[in-house]
Amino acid sequence: MSNLLNKNLNTTNMPDKEGYFGEYGGSFVPKALQRVMDEVAAAYEEISKDPGFIEELRMLNETYTGRPSPVYHAKRLTEAVGGAEIYLKREDLNHTGAHKINHALGEVLLAKRMGKKKVIAETGAGQHGVALATAAALLGLDCDIYMGEVDVKKEAPNVSRMKILGAKVISVTTGTRTLKDAVDEAFKAYLKDPVNQIYCIGSVVGPHPFPEMVRDFQSVIGIEAREQMLRQTGSLPDAIVACVGGGSNAMGLFSAFLDDKSVEIYGVEPAGKGLDTDMNAATMHRGKKGILHGFKCYFIQDENGEALPVYSIASGLDYPGVGPQHCYLHDINRVTYESATDREAVEAFYALSRMEGIIPALESSHAVAYAVKLAKKMGKGKRILVNLSGRGDKDIDFVMENYPLTEYEPEEVMKDGYDEFLSHIQSKTN
Repeated sequence: MSNLLNKNLNTTNMPDKEGYFGEYGGSFVPKALQRVMDEVAAAYEEISKDPGFIEELRMLNETYTGRPSPVYHAKRLTEAVGGAEIYLKREDLNHTGAHKINHALGEVLLAKRMGKKKVIAETGAGQHGVALATAAALLGLDCDIYMGEVDVKKEAPNVSRMKILGAKVISVTTGTRTLKDAVDEAFKAYLKDPVNQIYCIGSVVGPHPFPEMVRDFQSVIGIEAREQMLRQTGSLPDAIVACVGGGSNAMGLFSAFLDDKSVEIYGVEPAGKGLDTDMNAATMHRGKKGILHGFKCYFIQDENGEALPVYSIASGLDYPGVGPQHCYLHDINRVTYESATDREAVEAFYALSRMEGIIPALESSHAVAYAVKLAKKMGKGKRILVNLSGRGDKDIDFVMENYPLTEYEPEEVMKDGYDEFLSHIQSKTN
């Protein structure tokens, strides 16, 4: 086990040497690509024990990304909800606006150490694409980003950012033209030249060693948050909450708390138009075990084991599978996987914006939405920590066009509490 980023905080001792978390994970790729995966795994194992690499990454986290990101007590939201105290881990304040920069810097540093000339990746909401393009520009590597045509149109600001940073954005027009299809095309491109380029996967998914590697780079979130909550409140949170698509921001937070049995852990999947419809991407609720994109996990599939189209208002959650460690944590009942609908995410998006002056990403809004429910259930005297994984700049045009609040005066409804606020939003979004 490598010692990068204080991994002693996670005593589950996973994955094993073959990349398995229980029965999930592993590497199911063609033999030619497996040799490349073995090379990446060996290189990662080497750099994760290299003090020079660790110090370089630490300095970039501090002086470039702006770490540590703060933990913020959302007092007005807490007061409006009337239950447990809600705290936010502000990953939205990172350079590039999300948690994705944490692993992008690590992966591009690794690529440079390996002598690669180009990094390639998929992106949904564009946050991973922006982060990778940023890291590639910083370290002088070429960068290709594959993005579904639907998301290219939906997340136009992030597409512009990637291009400004020097990345080539390839619009994917096959299949559903969303994240799953972008992953497919990126893998095809990688297979054409695995020697000079490396596929920098954007979540805790894919063949070994990527689920482990991305988790380790993201674990800085949980390490910081644990120390910050102890310092600010004198105790660990009673519950932690994060949205889950592939699951990188969630594993980053969860990893530092897995051994704290007093801390309840919740992953929030996208329920889309409802769990009783096909318009969602709630993998833990609808998925079955199988092989997807080179690893074993739960994923939403047809009777032939082929991935089905999935949907979420949040492009970064629009993925049919989920990281293998999440699958394992689900099976052993260490993490409870809940869900939030599009409607609930929009409500949380506006609530946090109007009550705290923080515009969250639609992905993060799912976590905020569930945290509000949980706060009411847990009641006063408890504390909930939410990973605010990204900011909502990328989503502003889409939300205002499709879910406008044109006649809203905040003081008229907020004085009566959160329920009245939600009733007002619902009347405007029907």
